[in-house]
Amino acid sequence: MKLFSKLFSVSVVMLLFASSSFAQVTASATASATIVTPIAITKDVDMNFGNLAVNASTGTVVLTPAGTRSATGGVSFLAASPGTVTAASFTVSGLAGATYSITLPSGALTITSGANTMTVDSWTSSPTPTGTLTGGTETLTVGATLNVGASQAAGTYISGTPFDVTVNYN
Repeated sequence: MKLFSKLFSVSVVMLLFASSSFAQVTASATASATIVTPIAITKDVDMNFGNLAVNASTGTVVLTPAGTRSATGGVSFLAASPGTVTAASFTVSGLAGATYSITLPSGALTITSGANTMTVDSWTSSPTPTGTLTGGTETLTVGATLNVGASQAAGTYISGTPFDVTVNYN
């Protein structure tokens, strides 16, 4: 009987250890990632302030992102010969429905004609300061202010280096 008690006790202890190992359960999960279409920007049209007439006073030409312009000071427009007037235009593409931020130049851009210079600054864009890639693309237009000197010399003024517009996913 003593042997039976010992065997019974050992069996109960073994069952307790066995039942505690049945208390463990395992669950599994997967890992995933989605790589989205990289955001991209492509220039479509360069900025052009058009033909300007000047006098002995300084002035400015404000070119809006919509491509309209206004003059101040000693600058006027030639109604019969406005020249090509365009805001800069870019196509932004990427993940449809994504929003993005726009970074315009922070300083002035110098445009030159021989030894003569003017500056372009006060950058604006449409949309601003963010856009949405409806259908995966959006047109971004950029305007700015041209600073014209008094009796600015005649010539075609062009920037030696382009200006940068940067877009980033939000």
